[in-house]
Amino acid sequence: MSYEFNVEKTTDALINWVKTYFEENAAPDTKAVIGISGGKDSSIAAAVCVKALGKDRVYGVLMPQGEQSDISFSHLLVDTLGINHSVINIGETVSTFMDELKKHIEPTQQAIINTPARIRMTTLYAVAACLGGRVVNTCNLSEDWIGYSTKFGDAAGDFSPLSDLTVTEVLQIGDYLGLPRELVHKVPIDGLCGKSDEENLGFTYAELDRYIRGLTDLSDNPELKAKIDRMHANNLHKLRLMPKFENK
Repeated sequence: MSYEFNVEKTTDALINWVKTYFEENAAPDTKAVIGISGGKDSSIAAAVCVKALGKDRVYGVLMPQGEQSDISFSHLLVDTLGINHSVINIGETVSTFMDELKKHIEPTQQAIINTPARIRMTTLYAVAACLGGRVVNTCNLSEDWIGYSTKFGDAAGDFSPLSDLTVTEVLQIGDYLGLPRELVHKVPIDGLCGKSDEENLGFTYAELDRYIRGLTDLSDNPELKAKIDRMHANNLHKLRLMPKFENK
């Protein structure tokens, strides 16, 4: 239990990693294309990209689904960073698709929840194709660990700056970079039932993060340990490469 997080050292290494990725894998003017939700992950990932590439090479895409009550947070982020952006409303696209789907099969709750995330990722790749950009994956380690992401939705991307960092660590980086507190510490809500992520999970990210980093073995809470381990095992398919038949 000796793990220690150095926010200054990690942030510098993260910025350099993004810079190196683009130097080695893209043309000099290639842009980072990122979906801007107004939450901590997209805000901090965008800020890191600006530090690494400059604001002219980061392009934000706001993708409300109809009316988005908290879209002001997204506008605050792009204004704070000074990055170019577009607002592409996916509301009609989602509605049209779901109406067509209903003609053939009744959508499950899982389909209703995951489809907008996949349409958003399709939108990001379309924008990237138009601009000659690379799509930023904004998932963090904590959410990936328990499968709190949509396969081929927000779990997709061309490069992933935050996926080896817990929520606790991501928040520290956001504070270190000087982003507005209301962006870094905005309570994540699923947008469906009105509950926060932590309320839906039944445990806090702080508890999860300490377990991930080996700062606790949760021996005093075996039910929580079993729940986290079960969620992690059930969602490993989202993190691994697609299995393929090997023709020998």
